[in-house]
Amino acid sequence: MKNAMNTIVITLSVIVGFAFWWFVMGAPANFKDGAMRHEPLPGNILGTIHTGGPLVALLMAFILIAITFVIERFLALAKANGKEAMPAFIKKLHNLLESGDISGALDACNKQRGSLANIVRAGLEKYETVKDNDRLDPEKKMLEIKRAIDEATNLETPLLEKNLVMLSTIASIATMVGLLGTTLGMIRAFAALGAGGTVSAQSLSIGISEALYNTAGGLIGAVICIVFYNFFTTKVDNFTYIIDETILSTTEILTVKVKK
Repeated sequence: MKNAMNTIVITLSVIVGFAFWWFVMGAPANFKDGAMRHEPLPGNILGTIHTGGPLVALLMAFILIAITFVIERFLALAKANGKEAMPAFIKKLHNLLESGDISGALDACNKQRGSLANIVRAGLEKYETVKDNDRLDPEKKMLEIKRAIDEATNLETPLLEKNLVMLSTIASIATMVGLLGTTLGMIRAFAALGAGGTVSAQSLSIGISEALYNTAGGLIGAVICIVFYNFFTTKVDNFTYIIDETILSTTEILTVKVKK
Protein backbone atom coordinates (compact mmCIF):
# COMPACT_ATOMS: atom_id res chain seq x y z
CA MET A 1 0.00 0.00 0.00
CA LYS A 2 2.84 2.36 0.91
CA ASN A 3 4.67 1.73 -2.37
CA ALA A 4 1.43 2.05 -4.33
CA MET A 5 0.68 5.46 -2.80
CA ASN A 6 4.22 6.66 -3.50
CA THR A 7 3.93 5.49 -7.10
CA ILE A 8 0.63 7.34 -7.52
CA VAL A 9 2.07 10.55 -6.04
CA ILE A 10 5.16 10.39 -8.26
CA THR A 11 3.17 9.58 -11.40
CA LEU A 12 0.62 12.35 -10.85
CA SER A 13 3.36 14.87 -10.05
CA VAL A 14 5.22 14.06 -13.26
CA ILE A 15 2.02 14.33 -15.31
CA VAL A 16 1.06 17.65 -13.70
CA GLY A 17 4.61 19.00 -14.07
CA PHE A 18 4.84 18.21 -17.76
CA ALA A 19 1.24 19.35 -18.44
CA PHE A 20 1.89 22.71 -16.74
CA TRP A 21 5.18 23.13 -18.58
CA TRP A 22 3.69 22.38 -22.00
CA PHE A 23 0.14 23.75 -21.87
CA VAL A 24 0.52 26.69 -19.47
CA MET A 25 4.12 27.83 -19.78
CA GLY A 26 4.28 26.74 -23.41
CA ALA A 27 1.01 28.33 -24.47
CA PRO A 28 1.49 29.95 -27.92
CA ALA A 29 0.22 33.25 -26.49
CA ASN A 30 3.43 33.47 -24.43
CA PHE A 31 5.67 33.55 -27.51
CA LYS A 32 6.31 35.87 -30.44
CA ASP A 33 6.55 32.89 -32.79
CA GLY A 34 3.42 31.23 -31.41
CA ALA A 35 3.41 27.45 -31.60
CA MET A 36 7.14 27.36 -32.41
CA ARG A 37 7.77 28.29 -28.75
CA HIS A 38 11.27 29.63 -29.38
CA GLU A 39 11.01 33.36 -28.63
CA PRO A 40 9.04 34.36 -25.52
CA LEU A 41 7.35 37.72 -25.37
CA PRO A 42 9.39 40.41 -23.54
CA GLY A 43 8.74 40.15 -19.81
CA ASN A 44 6.69 36.97 -20.14
CA ILE A 45 7.98 34.83 -17.26
CA LEU A 46 6.06 31.66 -18.11
CA GLY A 47 7.29 31.61 -21.68
CA THR A 48 10.84 32.37 -20.60
CA ILE A 49 10.87 29.50 -18.08
CA HIS A 50 9.43 27.18 -20.74
CA THR A 51 12.54 27.72 -22.83
CA GLY A 52 14.46 25.91 -20.08
CA GLY A 53 13.42 22.67 -21.75
CA PRO A 54 11.74 19.43 -20.61
CA LEU A 55 14.02 19.14 -17.59
CA VAL A 56 12.23 22.16 -16.14
CA ALA A 57 9.03 20.09 -16.19
CA LEU A 58 10.82 17.25 -14.42
CA LEU A 59 12.15 19.62 -11.78
CA MET A 60 8.66 21.00 -11.21
CA ALA A 61 7.50 17.41 -10.72
CA PHE A 62 10.24 16.92 -8.10
CA ILE A 63 9.11 20.07 -6.29
CA LEU A 64 5.49 18.85 -6.32
CA ILE A 65 6.58 15.46 -4.96
CA ALA A 66 8.60 17.15 -2.21
CA ILE A 67 5.71 19.42 -1.20
CA THR A 68 3.31 16.44 -1.16
CA PHE A 69 5.55 14.40 1.14
CA VAL A 70 6.22 17.41 3.38
CA ILE A 71 2.46 17.86 3.87
CA GLU A 72 2.07 14.10 4.43
CA ARG A 73 4.79 14.11 7.11
CA PHE A 74 3.22 17.07 8.92
CA LEU A 75 -0.14 15.29 9.02
CA ALA A 76 1.37 11.92 9.98
CA LEU A 77 3.45 13.33 12.84
CA ALA A 78 0.49 15.35 14.10
CA LYS A 79 -1.54 12.13 14.16
CA ALA A 80 1.32 10.26 15.86
CA ASN A 81 1.49 12.95 18.53
CA GLY A 82 -2.09 12.20 19.58
CA LYS A 83 -4.97 14.44 20.60
CA GLU A 84 -3.45 15.91 23.77
CA ALA A 85 -0.07 17.55 24.21
CA MET A 86 2.57 14.91 24.93
CA PRO A 87 3.84 16.33 28.26
CA ALA A 88 0.29 16.58 29.62
CA PHE A 89 -0.55 13.05 28.50
CA ILE A 90 2.64 11.59 29.99
CA LYS A 91 2.03 13.33 33.31
CA LYS A 92 -1.56 12.08 33.44
CA LEU A 93 -0.43 8.56 32.52
CA HIS A 94 2.21 8.44 35.26
CA ASN A 95 -0.25 9.71 37.87
CA LEU A 96 -2.76 7.03 36.93
CA LEU A 97 -0.16 4.24 36.94
CA GLU A 98 1.37 5.28 40.26
CA SER A 99 -2.09 5.33 41.83
CA GLY A 100 -2.73 1.83 40.49
CA ASP A 101 -5.52 2.88 38.12
CA ILE A 102 -4.60 0.67 35.15
CA SER A 103 -8.10 0.90 33.69
CA GLY A 104 -7.88 4.69 33.82
CA ALA A 105 -4.48 4.57 32.12
CA LEU A 106 -5.91 2.35 29.36
CA ASP A 107 -8.81 4.77 28.88
CA ALA A 108 -6.36 7.66 28.67
CA CYS A 109 -4.37 5.81 25.98
CA ASN A 110 -7.56 5.04 24.03
CA LYS A 111 -8.56 8.70 24.11
CA GLN A 112 -5.07 9.99 23.31
CA ARG A 113 -4.29 7.60 20.47
CA GLY A 114 -1.02 8.38 18.69
CA SER A 115 2.18 6.31 18.62
CA LEU A 116 3.15 6.68 22.28
CA ALA A 117 -0.36 5.85 23.50
CA ASN A 118 -0.50 2.78 21.24
CA ILE A 119 2.82 1.47 22.60
CA VAL A 120 1.90 2.04 26.27
CA ARG A 121 -1.55 0.54 25.74
CA ALA A 122 0.01 -2.66 24.35
CA GLY A 123 2.10 -2.99 27.50
CA LEU A 124 -0.81 -2.28 29.82
CA GLU A 125 -3.07 -4.75 28.03
CA LYS A 126 -0.41 -7.45 28.36
CA TYR A 127 -0.03 -6.54 32.05
CA GLU A 128 -3.76 -7.02 32.56
CA THR A 129 -3.46 -10.43 30.90
CA VAL A 130 -0.50 -11.79 32.91
CA LYS A 131 -0.85 -10.11 36.32
CA ASP A 132 -3.09 -12.86 37.75
CA ASN A 133 -1.35 -15.74 36.00
CA ASP A 134 0.07 -17.86 38.83
CA ARG A 135 2.04 -20.03 36.41
CA LEU A 136 4.35 -17.13 35.59
CA ASP A 137 6.85 -15.68 38.04
CA PRO A 138 7.34 -11.87 38.14
CA GLU A 139 10.35 -11.98 35.79
CA LYS A 140 8.45 -13.90 33.12
CA LYS A 141 5.50 -11.57 33.47
CA MET A 142 7.76 -8.59 32.83
CA LEU A 143 9.32 -10.36 29.86
CA GLU A 144 5.86 -10.77 28.34
CA ILE A 145 5.04 -7.12 28.99
CA LYS A 146 8.33 -5.92 27.50
CA ARG A 147 7.84 -8.17 24.49
CA ALA A 148 4.43 -6.62 23.84
CA ILE A 149 5.91 -3.13 24.18
CA ASP A 150 8.79 -3.96 21.83
CA GLU A 151 6.41 -5.35 19.21
CA ALA A 152 4.26 -2.23 19.37
CA THR A 153 7.36 -0.02 19.18
CA ASN A 154 8.60 -1.88 16.10
CA LEU A 155 5.25 -1.23 14.44
CA GLU A 156 5.01 2.45 15.36
CA THR A 157 8.58 3.65 14.82
CA PRO A 158 8.72 3.02 11.03
CA LEU A 159 5.58 5.13 10.63
CA LEU A 160 7.44 8.11 12.10
CA GLU A 161 10.29 7.75 9.59
CA LYS A 162 8.13 6.91 6.58
CA ASN A 163 8.92 8.83 3.34
CA LEU A 164 11.91 10.66 4.83
CA VAL A 165 14.11 8.70 2.45
CA MET A 166 12.02 10.11 -0.41
CA LEU A 167 12.91 13.65 0.63
CA SER A 168 16.63 12.87 0.83
CA THR A 169 16.52 11.09 -2.53
CA ILE A 170 14.70 13.95 -4.27
CA ALA A 171 17.22 16.43 -2.82
CA SER A 172 20.07 14.54 -4.51
CA ILE A 173 18.25 13.85 -7.78
CA ALA A 174 16.94 17.41 -8.17
CA THR A 175 20.46 18.77 -7.80
CA MET A 176 21.80 16.35 -10.41
CA VAL A 177 18.95 17.04 -12.87
CA GLY A 178 19.45 20.78 -12.41
CA LEU A 179 23.16 20.36 -13.12
CA LEU A 180 22.35 18.29 -16.21
CA GLY A 181 20.01 21.01 -17.47
CA THR A 182 22.68 23.63 -16.80
CA THR A 183 25.22 21.63 -18.78
CA LEU A 184 22.85 21.08 -21.72
CA GLY A 185 21.95 24.77 -21.73
CA MET A 186 25.58 25.86 -21.80
CA ILE A 187 26.29 23.37 -24.59
CA ARG A 188 23.48 24.96 -26.62
CA ALA A 189 24.75 28.46 -25.87
CA PHE A 190 28.34 27.66 -26.89
CA ALA A 191 27.11 25.81 -29.96
CA ALA A 192 25.37 29.03 -31.03
CA LEU A 193 28.59 30.97 -30.47
CA GLY A 194 30.69 28.45 -32.36
CA ALA A 195 28.37 28.12 -35.34
CA GLY A 196 30.26 30.83 -37.20
CA GLY A 197 28.92 33.94 -38.87
CA THR A 198 26.43 36.09 -37.05
CA VAL A 199 25.56 34.81 -33.59
CA SER A 200 21.84 34.28 -33.15
CA ALA A 201 20.79 36.17 -30.03
CA GLN A 202 17.71 33.97 -29.89
CA SER A 203 19.70 30.71 -29.90
CA LEU A 204 22.15 32.11 -27.38
CA SER A 205 19.39 33.29 -25.03
CA ILE A 206 17.57 29.94 -25.22
CA GLY A 207 20.75 28.12 -24.18
CA ILE A 208 21.41 30.52 -21.32
CA SER A 209 17.76 30.31 -20.18
CA GLU A 210 17.90 26.53 -20.20
CA ALA A 211 21.03 26.63 -18.06
CA LEU A 212 19.80 29.17 -15.52
CA TYR A 213 16.24 27.95 -15.03
CA ASN A 214 17.35 24.36 -14.59
CA THR A 215 19.88 25.52 -12.02
CA ALA A 216 17.18 27.46 -10.16
CA GLY A 217 14.71 24.57 -10.31
CA GLY A 218 17.25 22.07 -9.04
CA LEU A 219 18.27 24.33 -6.16
CA ILE A 220 14.67 25.07 -5.14
CA GLY A 221 13.81 21.37 -5.04
CA ALA A 222 16.97 20.49 -3.13
CA VAL A 223 16.54 23.30 -0.58
CA ILE A 224 12.92 22.32 0.17
CA CYS A 225 13.88 18.67 0.65
CA ILE A 226 17.00 19.28 2.74
CA VAL A 227 15.35 21.81 5.07
CA PHE A 228 12.32 19.64 5.77
CA TYR A 229 14.31 16.40 5.90
CA ASN A 230 16.45 17.86 8.70
CA PHE A 231 13.35 19.31 10.39
CA PHE A 232 11.48 16.00 10.36
CA THR A 233 14.55 13.98 11.33
CA THR A 234 15.05 16.16 14.41
CA LYS A 235 11.35 15.92 15.26
CA VAL A 236 11.37 12.12 14.93
CA ASP A 237 14.52 11.84 17.06
CA ASN A 238 12.88 13.90 19.81
CA PHE A 239 9.71 11.85 19.50
CA THR A 240 11.68 8.61 19.78
CA TYR A 241 13.51 9.90 22.84
CA ILE A 242 10.19 10.75 24.54
CA ILE A 243 8.85 7.29 23.69
CA ASP A 244 11.93 5.59 25.15
CA GLU A 245 11.75 7.65 28.35
CA THR A 246 8.04 6.96 28.79
CA ILE A 247 8.48 3.23 28.15
CA LEU A 248 11.29 3.09 30.70
CA SER A 249 9.28 4.84 33.41
CA THR A 250 6.17 2.76 32.61
CA THR A 251 8.04 -0.55 32.82
CA GLU A 252 9.61 0.51 36.12
CA ILE A 253 6.16 1.18 37.60
CA LEU A 254 4.77 -2.10 36.24
CA THR A 255 7.79 -4.04 37.54
CA VAL A 256 7.03 -2.85 41.07
CA LYS A 257 3.37 -3.82 40.72
CA VAL A 258 4.17 -7.27 39.28
CA LYS A 259 6.46 -8.10 42.20
CA LYS A 260 3.82 -7.25 44.82
